[in-house]
This record gives sequence, structure tokens and C-alpha cells, in this order.
Amino acid sequence: MLQSSLFTKTLREAPKDEQARNAQFLVRGGYVDKLMAGVYSFLPLGLRVLSNIERIIREEMNAIGGQEVRMPALHPIENYKTTGREDIDVLFHLETNTGQNMVLGQSHEEVVVPLVKKYVESYRDLPVSVYQIQTKFRNELRPKSGIFRGREFLMKDLYSFHADEKDFEVYYEKAKEAYTKVFERVGLGKSTLMTFASGGTFSKYSHEYQTITDAGEDDIYICKACNIAVNKEVMGDLEGTCPKCKEKLPTEATRAIEVGNIFPLKSKYSDAFQLTYKDKEGKPRPVIMGCYGIGLSRLMGAVAEVQSDDKGIMWPDEVAPFRVHIIPLSEKSNGEAQKLYDELVEKGLEVLLDDREDLSAGQKFGDADLIGIPWRVVISDKTLADDKIEVKHRTEKDANLITQKEFLKLVLY
Repeated sequence: MLQSSLFTKTLREAPKDEQARNAQFLVRGGYVDKLMAGVYSFLPLGLRVLSNIERIIREEMNAIGGQEVRMPALHPIENYKTTGREDIDVLFHLETNTGQNMVLGQSHEEVVVPLVKKYVESYRDLPVSVYQIQTKFRNELRPKSGIFRGREFLMKDLYSFHADEKDFEVYYEKAKEAYTKVFERVGLGKSTLMTFASGGTFSKYSHEYQTITDAGEDDIYICKACNIAVNKEVMGDLEGTCPKCKEKLPTEATRAIEVGNIFPLKSKYSDAFQLTYKDKEGKPRPVIMGCYGIGLSRLMGAVAEVQSDDKGIMWPDEVAPFRVHIIPLSEKSNGEAQKLYDELVEKGLEVLLDDREDLSAGQKFGDADLIGIPWRVVISDKTLADDKIEVKHRTEKDANLITQKEFLKLVLY
């Protein structure tokens, strides 16, 4: 893509109402635009990042047998009355011109269970797992921290259905492994910990995935022995002891942001909708469920928050809007930049070419650091004289002069 064709532009200063680091960089870099509190537009660069995160999650959910569906965002209130959740405070309520009451989907238990009930009759129909990647709506009282906590956001929610607890537990472990892979691939593997949290009415514990950042909203206690964490809400129940290795937990908390969660639902929702199956003897049995969520927009914000410095974002390769950012610095170098751009695109790489005129080298470099594309390639009269290009990875301090052939070996893997 030619940078001049982007309808968005970078901003020198972040809006005064954006305090979170991720929000400041995402707004300044032209990734998102704030419509109102908790509601953002994803601009061309931002949509590219979001789509890459979506692809990663889809691949990992498919790998554990998830089947993708797309369920409605508009739900009948009657389904929430069936589960006793019609009065939860995060629901957006609507009324049609005929007086029918509806809500906007904040999650999809009330929709997915009646859906699966139409297809599950026998033990032979289980297990099954379905997921979607869809916009959710929650009436947050205090939306804050950019796209960390919004009223409208993109989420992946997967629901699994099992004949018994043993089968559920096997799948639950597969989901843990899949989540670990997701966070590694988006560049948060080292900073994201599986965290024991309250299981509510379903079980003793659920599991959150918490990314360490000062901008987070949660306090977690990290076990130095096994590198798992415990949420503050269950610290008292555990008496300061790690539930996995039984070592003593530190008394000092670490701030983190929840980027995913998995938890057992047992038969609460299947009981509410009378979802059962017939076992081998023909007797009706309750269906056991699990739920597995990842907020894609929140995850994007977490990557921007953690993978950044004082100049801007440092996108990991798999989620970056482009792999390479080419910056020519003279009229003479424009032609060579275009040739390199065409060659990289032909080889399947996503490339942004800064073809903007009347900007200084400093302005172009500043924008490149802010936008945070992994590889920056500078072509100038000086590099042309040496028959080389100046290459710098966004995470590294120094640039190197190398040949175009050497650069291709770096990026074509």
C-alpha cells in the first residue's frame, strides 16, 4: 500500500481524554478513532491488525475442533428470563415499535444452548464445540483505558458441550494449550500468565489469562516456582499458597489486564433450556458445558500497551498491519523504492511504501516509529551509492547497511 493513499494521518499529540498508552498510540498512529466513550472505529491500519489477531485465534480454535458459526447480536429477552439473567446490569435493553423487548448480546449462552439443542439428541452427537467472532455490547458504567474496556467490542466466544465431566476436562486442557499458543503468536507469551480466579457458582476455580501491565485493572500474585498466577479475589481462599505447586505466594501484587478466560459452566444453562442427551441405555442425561472467551479488541490494546516504547508501537510480525515499511529519502531513490516494493509484494509480503512528498526524513522516521511496522527500510542517495539499503527492526536500536538480497533472506521465512 502507498502511504499517501491512506485517508488517515498521524497525529502529533494524542487527544487529552485518552490517558492509556495503548489508546494514545493507536489514535495517534491512525489505527482507531473514538466516537464516544467505549466505542471506537477501527481504521484501515487498525482493521489489518484486528484481522490478523482474528486469523490467529480462528486457526487455534479450529485446531481443537471448534466449528465457527455466526449468531445474532439481537436477542429476545425471554431467553434471559429463562436463565434468570434478564436484570444483569451490563445489558442494553431495546423495545420494538410493536412492544417486543430485546437485548443486545453481551455473551451468547442464551442463544447457543437453544441452537445446539436442535441438533443434539444422543451421546453420539457429543462432544461438540462451536465458536464465533462477533461484536458484543455491554453497558459499562466506566469505559476506560482506550480499547481495554469498551461498550462495543469484538470477542471470540467458544462453547463446548460434553456427555460427562471427564470428557469436558480433556477438552478444557486442550483449550488451555490453544490459549497459550494464541498469546505466544500475538507477542504476549512472556507477559501473559494463566491465572486462577473465582469459579463462581460453577466450580472452585476458573482460569483467566492476565497480561502484566501497569495499565491493567486487576491485581495478581505470581508464583515464582511455577509461573502461574492467582487473582486477588481468591487469594484469601488459598491462604497465600499456590494452588498448583503449593509454594508460598508473594505478598506484593502485580497489575495486569485480563485478555482471556476459560471456565466450566457445568449444566446450568443446559438445565435452564432442558438440553439433554440420551445415553447408551436411552436414559436422558444433562449436557456439560464449558465457555472460552478472548476479547480481540482488548487483546489488540494489550499488545499495543506492552509492545511499545516512548516513540510508539512495536508490532510483532504476526499481527503487524504490514511486515515492511519502505522509506525513500530523495527523488532519485523513489524509483529504487518502488522496485523493491513491487518485488516484495510479488513475493507475498505486506508492504507500506512512504511515497509522501514534502516531508522531512525526521518526520517520516517519527511516523515509522509511531506506526510500529517490524522492518523499516530506508533508501537514500547514500545507500544507493553503496548499492545497499538501510534496514532497522523496530525492536532494535541500530540500523544496518545490507544488500537487498540479504534483506530478502531476513524477511522471507
